[in-house]
Amino acid sequence: MFAYIGSGPYCYANSLAMMLGPAAPAPGVIETLTGSPFGMQLIGGAEPYFDPYGWDPELGLDAAVELLGWGCERTHGGTPEEALERLRAAPGPALAGPVDMALLPYLSGVSGDHYVVVLAVEDGTVVVHDPHGHPYATLPAAAFLAAWRGEAVAYLDTSYVLRTGFARVRETSVPEALRASLPGAVRWLAGRDDLPVPPGTLGGAAAALRLAELVEGGLDDGVRGLLVHFGVRVGARRAADAATCLESLGLKEAADAAARQARVLGGLQHPLVTGDDAAVAAGLRRLAPGYDGLRAALGR
Repeated sequence: MFAYIGSGPYCYANSLAMMLGPAAPAPGVIETLTGSPFGMQLIGGAEPYFDPYGWDPELGLDAAVELLGWGCERTHGGTPEEALERLRAAPGPALAGPVDMALLPYLSGVSGDHYVVVLAVEDGTVVVHDPHGHPYATLPAAAFLAAWRGEAVAYLDTSYVLRTGFARVRETSVPEALRASLPGAVRWLAGRDDLPVPPGTLGGAAAALRLAELVEGGLDDGVRGLLVHFGVRVGARRAADAATCLESLGLKEAADAAARQARVLGGLQHPLVTGDDAAVAAGLRRLAPGYDGLRAALGR
């Protein structure tokens, strides 16, 4: 397995790695522990994400923290003034998010949900390590609060989510954490039915096949942009990192299955950008059976 190393939209994995400090595993391990590589969903039958049916980053973060043997305090809600006071009172750096990326004024032309590490609140200015390539970024506190409220984040049912006080609660190794995550990965790939999803949402192979039909019917510019700028990039990297993690456990069949998914996903980028929709649809149809294949390999 030849591991990928490079940039990508791994905001919550990178933010959690910062919070855990020297004890943190590689972001690719954290991402795998969140469960994100193990599925695909077409939200509302129209919005594609290469993560499991019913999954969201809040679920994933909580899972990764627990599997790694850590705990933290998660707070949320309140007025903007109360939220800012929580931020000021945090005992050191704090993981904030999801935030609305489009409302972070030091970024331009990007949108979506996002996570950052807040370093300080100083004289009405918030200082953050933004894993989207912006260490020590600054912005007015009012602007940060607007983004942190997260009104545009569809899966968020509260506001001003903050995680602080990270501390180890038990000793565990990375291989132990990864092995403990495997039953959850199988559940995600099988299609969990215990989580709320918007009407019309599809998962796994059904999501990939339906997206292929949408591509053939003429892909909406917004959906194409989502796939080009976020979906394919993060989906291929997630699957590649999962393959590396599975190989580290000696699970060659499962690692090979994840690597095949990564290869197919990565191969969608060029035809999506160039408008070769026949190739995109064909790639999605190759992708579809791979989810069941990966589940079967993990179950052996």
